[in-house]
Amino acid sequence: MIITAMDRQKEFSEGITVQECLKELDAFPRGTLAALSGGVVRELNDTLHQDCSLMPLTLEHEEGRRIYERSLRFVMLLALRHLYPYQQVRIEYSVGYGVFVRLPGMELHRHDIVRLENEMRRLVDLDLKFEKKQWTKEDAIEYFRELGQQDKVELLEHRTVPYFNMYSIDGMWEYFYGAMTVSTGYVKVFTLFELRGGFVLQLPAGSDFDHAAPYVYRPKHLEIYSQSAHWCEILGVTNVTDVTRLIEENRLREFIRVNEVLHEAAINDIARKIHEQDKHIVLVAGPSSSGKTTFAGRLVVHLQMYGHHSRRISMDDFFINRADLPRDAYGETNFETIEALDTKLLADSLTGLLNGEEVFLPNFDFTLGEKDYLTPPVRLKHGEIIVVEGLHALNPVISSMLPADELYRVFVSALTCLNLDDHNRIRTTDVRLLRRIVRDYQNRGYTPDETLKIWPKVRAGEQEHIFAYQENADSNFNTALHYELPVLKLFAYDLLKEVPASSPNYLLARRLIKTLNYLPAVDPAQLDEIPPLSLLREFIGGCTLDE
Repeated sequence: MIITAMDRQKEFSEGITVQECLKELDAFPRGTLAALSGGVVRELNDTLHQDCSLMPLTLEHEEGRRIYERSLRFVMLLALRHLYPYQQVRIEYSVGYGVFVRLPGMELHRHDIVRLENEMRRLVDLDLKFEKKQWTKEDAIEYFRELGQQDKVELLEHRTVPYFNMYSIDGMWEYFYGAMTVSTGYVKVFTLFELRGGFVLQLPAGSDFDHAAPYVYRPKHLEIYSQSAHWCEILGVTNVTDVTRLIEENRLREFIRVNEVLHEAAINDIARKIHEQDKHIVLVAGPSSSGKTTFAGRLVVHLQMYGHHSRRISMDDFFINRADLPRDAYGETNFETIEALDTKLLADSLTGLLNGEEVFLPNFDFTLGEKDYLTPPVRLKHGEIIVVEGLHALNPVISSMLPADELYRVFVSALTCLNLDDHNRIRTTDVRLLRRIVRDYQNRGYTPDETLKIWPKVRAGEQEHIFAYQENADSNFNTALHYELPVLKLFAYDLLKEVPASSPNYLLARRLIKTLNYLPAVDPAQLDEIPPLSLLREFIGGCTLDE
């Protein structure tokens, strides 16, 4: 059989492992964790039996980072079992380059975390092998039932595939919804940080394989997660199976209503603060598909309750002409950087409006790639508030050009607190990606493959230009809705299945499909319960804000 890797090719006998093959081809870069072949992840100890191409996966690749985190989480769970047998463990949400972990009913202190880190390092130094075996669904359910892990039992009961891979180290079996490293020795680099009665399990960042990423304390970001956790308690929903139960009990409509009321109250609270502080420019920022546009529109409605007319301005209309846009490392147009905006024109326009001047505001035509000034000039009415929304609205380059005492900053993001089970979270970036796939297909005519193709560039831009400034916000708003994933499944599932196996984005599409497979089916007739001003309407359609 012929194996190709990193532009090298060689004939091998059947049965050679992925790791042996890559090393013989001199295609085993430092930090290799697995390999990608035909849109499928192959673990290093997998054997090969036919011609294929292999791409080594390291921490520089998104899938490599997921493999590393998954394997390290297994080491952590085994260490916790050794130290605190039968204690529930919940892996909740991402914090920078790590994940937040807590032990419900038990508050960890520094000495507990030191013990845990030492036990994890002992297990890593032993270089224990991850054993993989195919189990029946029935055997897995019985195993987790005996351990008292009802969260996994209920989730697997809804799984349609009768067999799947289970992994074991030192006699402990787990199911992690994806590939693992060969052994514990591959995840040597990590550290733990104490945080709010639990801890952060911190991983390496990017290409630095030798050091765990430094932990950056972001209290405002954590506060919005705390609010979301409180909402989870109100709604009685923490895992996918909780949503499934509500739908099976025919309570979806009630669930939607409570979700939306919580959003309504949070938006009103922000509007009240803007009114009480007598601010006249509201800057709304957030990453792609966080719901900035609909949030800004709903905020305008709430400000009107406090007697303020408002004017919405999109920063997208202040892009410089396409011919002058900056280029990325690949020579492609880069809309993600703040250099793509005419920041001086934006600041001059906002300042002029504040000063009571008549201002011509631009309109960016994305078809032509140019601004025009065809709309009539505008002048603010007395007490009118400007609501500006855009990716870079919290960037200091913008705020430094405006009167500080007039500004109120809001950062919106979709921070889902819904897990698959206690040990496996649903990543917030995956939820935003599903939102974008649905919106791009419905409103822009993009195929899922096209949206998936640009997503890595979008994510890189967010890390560099958006998340760095989220702590500048005066208020944070979480646009996630606990009912949205089953709804998004209705729109995204069949679209994702159309991504061909030959596509470079096939792996990402299959990973999203795999997550959606665990979500319950929703009766489309019940979507009429979603209000026309819901944040979710920005993506699935039916929003009436601009009518």
